[in-house]
Amino acid sequence: MSGTPPTGDELVVVLGALASPHRLRILGALASGRTYVSELARRLEMNRPLLYMHLQKLEAAGLVTGELVTARDGSSVKYIEAVPFALALDLDAIALAAHTLTGPAPATEREK
Repeated sequence: MSGTPPTGDELVVVLGALASPHRLRILGALASGRTYVSELARRLEMNRPLLYMHLQKLEAAGLVTGELVTARDGSSVKYIEAVPFALALDLDAIALAAHTLTGPAPATEREK
């Protein structure tokens, strides 16, 4: 996340990514530095397909990055690291972000 306030759509993606205990644990584990997926899965006692699903959500939100490294023997290892970020959230930031949302507005009582 950059130093500029997030748009409403960006805020929805980031908050959605952070709204999971699994993803918070992943970010917590990555706070100590870059590691490869298999090691992260072992450390978190999580199967790799589930871990990859959560990593995709975190990557889409810009909170982690991944790099596929190919060894001389042809095997590949995916390294993951957290992207440093700070999220200042208060009512003013939410009001500013809300004005930039492109998603659907909630239905009014008459439309329901």
